[in-house]
Amino acid sequence: MLRRLLASASAALVVTGLAGCGNTDSWVDSTAAHGWAAQYGDAANSSYTATGGASALRLKWSRSVKGELGAGAALGDGSYLAVNGQTAGGCSLMVWESDNNGRQRWCTRMVMGGGFASPLFDQFDNLYIGQPGMMQSYPPTQWIRWRQNVIGMPTTARFLGGGQLLVVTHLGQVLVFDSHRGDVTGTPLDLVEGLDPTDSTRGLTDCARALPQCPVAAPPAYAASTHTIVVSLWQPGAKASTLVGLEYHPGQTPILTREWTSDAVADGVLAAPVASADGNTVYVTGRDRKLWALKTSDGKVKWSVPLDFLPQTPPSVSPDGLILLGGGPNTHLVALKDVGDHGQVAWRRDDVTPLSTSSQAGGVAYTVTAGSPAGLSLLAFDPADGHTLNSYPLPQADGFPVGVSVGRDRRVVVATSSGQLYSFDPA
Repeated sequence: MLRRLLASASAALVVTGLAGCGNTDSWVDSTAAHGWAAQYGDAANSSYTATGGASALRLKWSRSVKGELGAGAALGDGSYLAVNGQTAGGCSLMVWESDNNGRQRWCTRMVMGGGFASPLFDQFDNLYIGQPGMMQSYPPTQWIRWRQNVIGMPTTARFLGGGQLLVVTHLGQVLVFDSHRGDVTGTPLDLVEGLDPTDSTRGLTDCARALPQCPVAAPPAYAASTHTIVVSLWQPGAKASTLVGLEYHPGQTPILTREWTSDAVADGVLAAPVASADGNTVYVTGRDRKLWALKTSDGKVKWSVPLDFLPQTPPSVSPDGLILLGGGPNTHLVALKDVGDHGQVAWRRDDVTPLSTSSQAGGVAYTVTAGSPAGLSLLAFDPADGHTLNSYPLPQADGFPVGVSVGRDRRVVVATSSGQLYSFDPA
């Protein structure tokens, strides 16, 4: 009798244990690092992080890649920092220890020409980056995890969820990869027809300045809540660049569909599109000196706001709809609020010339400004009303800023086109 009771209890425990065991594979699915995973922060290109930024900083270290940079630094979940340098010789893709005075952990040589794209970190410190004709991934060491041929130079990659990686090349090939194995999921989508698939460097020199021979010069914006991908596209022979809306269908065939094309911004778009937090709106700077808001569902215009300057970089957008306009020469620091049927100026500072996209970190935002009479400075300001919190000169800074990255540890890293990096710790 006792033996039968023990056997029954044991069987019950086994059944209960099995019932409570679900599929836990999701914990190994790669997702974007919770630091500043890549250029413009996240897959929406929002340049926003929920990490509360520090209003008081101190310069901890500065280093040079001994070459040029076309994109900001990627910051992992831990202490790793990665940059895609364009160097005359030696290493180009570099991984440094940001909490150890920028000590180099490893580096490797890449095919040159793709400096406008940044590396992407996942939460395990694996890196994803392209070079002309190829997409590849590196583990925390410099040995290659996987590599796959593509048509063109991959722009900055984005995570779609479920371990899937979105790659859009400068020649308009759109692919979804299994980020762990490197296999292509589904069938790639080609946005540009009639290209030579063996010529992955065609028009590459036009990408840094977003000129006509580079069909896709900026990373796509992915709105996770609506599964919408928005790409800026300059078709060969067209007078201006347009916006294209794609839909991602996870686990389905086809995995990608082209939903709409919008030429509402008649003079063309400039810099990367940015998706709203709810996924219903995409914001883009027009070459006509307007900021445009379009519906992600069909590409139709919601509103536009005329500007008296032309930002060269994309805006940053907070979850509550605060939009900080992009930067560049002769620009001003301006905040807009999306109030549904129109964009409303929240505040404006004509005494500040932001040269980079403003990076929002909770109640603090950062941008690089043109100093007076010369030089560059990191400006920390309150995004609610624009007032200055602090300003920090960048010693011997040269070129122009290509990004301000904010880490989980509240570290702020500024990168310049001449290959300099400045790392600030919270004071």
